[in-house]
Amino acid sequence: MNLQRKHLELIQAIHAQDSLAEAARQLHLTPSALSHQLNELEHRVGMQVIRRKTRPLKLTPAGQRLLESAVDTLPRFTRLEQDLARMHKGEGGRINIAIECHSCYQWLLPTLDQYRRQWPDVELDIAGGFSFNSLTALADGELDLVITADPEPLNGISYIPLFRYEAVLVLPLDHPLAQVQTIEPGMLADQTLIIYPVPQRKLDIFRLFLRPADVEPVRLRQCELTVMMVALVASGRGLCTLPNWAAGEYTGRQYVTARSLGPDGIFNTLHAAVREEHLSARYLQDFLFLAKDLPFSTLEGIARPA
Repeated sequence: MNLQRKHLELIQAIHAQDSLAEAARQLHLTPSALSHQLNELEHRVGMQVIRRKTRPLKLTPAGQRLLESAVDTLPRFTRLEQDLARMHKGEGGRINIAIECHSCYQWLLPTLDQYRRQWPDVELDIAGGFSFNSLTALADGELDLVITADPEPLNGISYIPLFRYEAVLVLPLDHPLAQVQTIEPGMLADQTLIIYPVPQRKLDIFRLFLRPADVEPVRLRQCELTVMMVALVASGRGLCTLPNWAAGEYTGRQYVTARSLGPDGIFNTLHAAVREEHLSARYLQDFLFLAKDLPFSTLEGIARPA
């Protein structure tokens, strides 16, 4: 059938006017051009769309159905054109974000709030980072930005370092390890470790602390929410690791305590992963600027990346 936008605009104009001549003026067409478009439309749908012998003009059932679609569809065309024009100028678009670190929501929310005020026409969405490979989804175009502490080499993906943090061990206030000056990997062999439900290779404590020493905790327990993870620690159900700035919210209230891992601590850098083709968009550049700058006014214990 191959209906076009002009056909929907035509049926809407005919409905709004008393005659074909007035509809032609509204559409900036000559009467003969409008008649040609009308005949073409009726040929494509195989039915008459107006009753020509009535005054004012009346739509047939087929014409009425086309009008309903025009009312619904044409505003979408207009919004699409406006969105594409803003994207072409670098003034609008979409940022679909996945976060591989759940404790990152604490610093990301102020960033999102300020960004929305600066770029109200950019659509922001957040996808969970636990149930799928977010970096692969980014490379495939299903996502626009991934917050990760575990960069993987992928063609066409750039990693922008945001800030450096220390991963600390979170313990109950009365735990024996709270009295130890230096936490060694072997000390966790008989402990229950509470972790996010992600592959162990993506967790700092395994990748940077336990695996190099060939140590495994006696038991693992998974938990998706940081606040629930800390609650389990406080009740003596296990230990967990968090970024120092995330742990500070709970140690400051004396719900739990925290210790560095190893004599020098273990440190990692949080990155924003984006497709290289997307880097030139102004609205994405500004988001990255905020994500790199704002945490230093809202978080304690972080450092500029090398």
